[in-house]
Amino acid sequence: MQTVSLFDAKTHLSRLIDQIASGTESEIVISRNGKPVARVVPIETDTSRRIGLAKGEFEVPDDIDAHNAAVAELFLGGR
Repeated sequence: MQTVSLFDAKTHLSRLIDQIASGTESEIVISRNGKPVARVVPIETDTSRRIGLAKGEFEVPDDIDAHNAAVAELFLGGR
């Protein structure tokens, strides 16, 4: 964990962000008048929407669409 003053953070923001992005630093604390006021940390990668995340985890039955008409009738009220 690296601690920098607010002035240094403003002056060297690009370098500090590069350190976080590359993994050189896991956290940078920014201080004002010697007191910590903020933390710069990397954003965790969101894998919840990754395409193919569940590939091979389950099988889709061949008759998955067999009840589409009945379900549509339930939603549409038998139009």
